[in-house]
Amino acid sequence: MKRKRGMIRKAGIVLGIAVWLGVTPGLNLMGSPYPPPPDEQRDPHPYYKPWPPILLPEGCSTLLSRGCKVTAKDPAQRILGDLKLITDGNKEIDAYVELMPGPQWIQIDLGEEKEVHAICLWHYHDDMRVCHDVVVQISNDEAFVDGVVTVFNNDHDNSSGLGKGEDKEYVEGRYGRPFAVDAVKGRYVRCHSNGYTFGLGRSRGGMSRYTEVEVFGWHLNQAGTGDKAQDWGQPPRERRALVIQYPTTGWHVHE
Repeated sequence: MKRKRGMIRKAGIVLGIAVWLGVTPGLNLMGSPYPPPPDEQRDPHPYYKPWPPILLPEGCSTLLSRGCKVTAKDPAQRILGDLKLITDGNKEIDAYVELMPGPQWIQIDLGEEKEVHAICLWHYHDDMRVCHDVVVQISNDEAFVDGVVTVFNNDHDNSSGLGKGEDKEYVEGRYGRPFAVDAVKGRYVRCHSNGYTFGLGRSRGGMSRYTEVEVFGWHLNQAGTGDKAQDWGQPPRERRALVIQYPTTGWHVHE
């Protein structure tokens, strides 16, 4: 009898955690009944391995976002964490911001117009989750009405209303999700998301989390930072692999 009560209690705790996390009712955390997305919508890259290196013009790999101001779609929907955590350089699993369920975005103010060459996202990398409708945009307009350039979009069905994307969903890992940007100029970087699922499930639910966002590029108002002097505002031409500092904590299965 005591054993049976203990099992019931544990089941209740698991269900309570699932509800608190915003997981859709009916989701089996050990194996979701929801069908996995088609292969063409899921990036096959293993979450436990680094992504292929990004080659950038020398001098264009400056970290532009460290310590920059971060705002959110609705500050009242922030559940945990200070927004400044997103650009403080701490990528460990206990330093994240959590937002209410539904479409959300966070926005980084680079202070002035920059030339962006790469971005790396860490949503939350401790439970093999897949974040949905990940869209990243750059603009000089703080309200993102004019001059908006989308540089990443894995919303395959336009459920976010930002356009259908060609990028693929991916499993979160401690290596983040780095991607190259084609020298887009702008002051503001806005990152959208809409909940998550565990593993291969397709349950729509859950809060949006952000651990860190790093923006790399070129200071338009500074001279070159390469080995030899450059003209003002003109990036060097030689290409080098972008160096990214990875967190030491996270989901380490297979490593």
